[in-house]
Amino acid sequence: QPVSLIDVPGHERFIKNMLAGIGGIDAALLVIAADEGPMPQTLEHLAILNLLEVSTGVVAMTKSDTVDDDWLGYVAEEARELLAGTTLQDAPVIPVSAVTGEGLPDLLEALERVLAAASLSHGLTMPRLPVDRVFTVAGFGAVVTGTLSGGTLHVGDEMQIYPQGRVVRVRGLQSHQEAVSTANPGSRVAVNLAGISAQEIARGQVLATPGMMTPTQRIDTRLHLLPSSPVSLKQNAEVDLFTGATEVPARVTLLDHEILEPGQTGWVQLRLADPIAVLKRDRFIVRRASPSETLGGGEVIDPQPKRHRRFHADTIKALATLASGSPQELLLQGLAAGP
Repeated sequence: QPVSLIDVPGHERFIKNMLAGIGGIDAALLVIAADEGPMPQTLEHLAILNLLEVSTGVVAMTKSDTVDDDWLGYVAEEARELLAGTTLQDAPVIPVSAVTGEGLPDLLEALERVLAAASLSHGLTMPRLPVDRVFTVAGFGAVVTGTLSGGTLHVGDEMQIYPQGRVVRVRGLQSHQEAVSTANPGSRVAVNLAGISAQEIARGQVLATPGMMTPTQRIDTRLHLLPSSPVSLKQNAEVDLFTGATEVPARVTLLDHEILEPGQTGWVQLRLADPIAVLKRDRFIVRRASPSETLGGGEVIDPQPKRHRRFHADTIKALATLASGSPQELLLQGLAAGP
């Protein structure tokens, strides 16, 4: 079974690029240098993985040959303390050295275990590819790349670019630098598109089955503010929303809090500066633009909501049902809402 590796940048100045590449992953390999220990960006990466509910992974402690056993044990314990209480709290911590080769067989064995245990189902039956790169190949035309989720993608499929709505055809597919006729969920894919130019596509747009998505500029969410968030969230605060490969400014409507404090979770409607394409249950991250820092994240509960009044009991009840209600409750709620 081929494995797609997405090497995301570690430096704090490139967190936005990290977020564009992390969507749709099944497992994480968190890298900590034994001679330095966890860095500030390590904490932010771990917080993002936790907010996105990435629950399988391995911690590789690199450069293990550069420190003594006592220091190695100290850094390993520090890493386990960081993981405690996160979705990766059970991830193994494995010292490795690229110079001596020590630990590499153990790392490969651990990766095989977590990948075998990782769920390869992305909760959909139709293919969806958040676009993280767009370019032109001479003689072939527009090519987009991303991590495929949902369902298989075939050469010849008719697809749609969201939120713009353009219908396109899959002219060719590549995965792991080889031409394929079918791409499977969880794989990195390059898609050659007919019927559109690269100049008409942008990073953050989504390639998906026609009719699958509806562009929106408003989403209802369950948002968790990190305990480490440098600020509280006030009504009408401006944040940057990241979901899939999309980045868009948004304004906050707090539905059940006067102010959302660090560590708190609340019902929040986000009003987006530009249309995006998301589905219910999609995970997202919110950051502040300047200085650029991660504030929190959560889950899309309703991708097509009406505008809500704040502190409205029926709205909060309806959102709670939408988030975790039974199929019968959801049906009754839909019937009550009317057309």
